[in-house]
Amino acid sequence: MTAFYHVCFVVPDLERAMRDFENAAGVEWHEPQPGELGDWQYRIVFTKGGAPFVELIEGPPGSPWDASAGARFDHLGYWTTSLEAGARRLESHGIPEDFSGCPHGRAFAYHRMDSIGARIELVDASRQPAFLETWHPTGNPMPAIQEHP
Repeated sequence: MTAFYHVCFVVPDLERAMRDFENAAGVEWHEPQPGELGDWQYRIVFTKGGAPFVELIEGPPGSPWDASAGARFDHLGYWTTSLEAGARRLESHGIPEDFSGCPHGRAFAYHRMDSIGARIELVDASRQPAFLETWHPTGNPMPAIQEHP
């Protein structure tokens, strides 16, 4: 089993991207949710049906989800048993932190993986119950990368 649970695209038009995914792959979506992180307001949505999920984020210019230059593949998301240990592990392998939600009270961080031209998101497994409640209420707990502090 893997701790991979979603792929994310940042998009300038959430409804258009949802519609295109529906038409192309027959996916079903939850209702988009507003979010706020620091000074940034954004909208987010996940597919229905369980992992791996497709996530779409529509964020403002200058935010970690800036799509003003066009839609793009942004990151792969993984649960981790320790965000701090996971960050150290990635950085020790030359995968530097690109953005952390921790200063904003959110236990996730993006790390730049230049070899794929995108980011890896580590999300602390403590956030998983809230994720499941919002996006997959009938879902079972998902595995996490077992970090060694």
